[in-house]
Amino acid sequence: MGKDSKAKESAKGKSKQSGGGSAAEAPSKGKSKGGGGSGKDELGTCTYVKARHVLCEKQGRINDAYKKLQDGWLNNGDKVPPAEFAKVAAEFSECPSGKKGGDLGWFPRGKMAGPFQEVAFSTPVGSTSAPFKSTHGYHFILVEGRKN
Repeated sequence: MGKDSKAKESAKGKSKQSGGGSAAEAPSKGKSKGGGGSGKDELGTCTYVKARHVLCEKQGRINDAYKKLQDGWLNNGDKVPPAEFAKVAAEFSECPSGKKGGDLGWFPRGKMAGPFQEVAFSTPVGSTSAPFKSTHGYHFILVEGRKN
């Protein structure tokens, strides 16, 4: 069937067929700080991320939700506590995860679509991303953890 030859080509060019180009193009190899990286959860080197998000169909609604976080924490340079992020997600998010405070749990590289994965794997732990657009609508993410 030619399955083996496709798998070999895939392994050379991309890490996963379903993950598209973004997983293979992640800055994990060329951008590691200070050499090692084994055992450290640096940006771009982890395999799993634990995150919460807010998803809205309309840009105006996501901006209102984000403004609530800005007024309470982000404008002061503070990190948003997960419990407070969860309240905003429950109020604004149009995703079923909103009922769980936007909690997406742990997910691996290649599971989430393009821009969402890029933002989730490049946002520092404890930080909230700026709003961004994906194929599902408008989001912002709170990254709660990383692991290999």
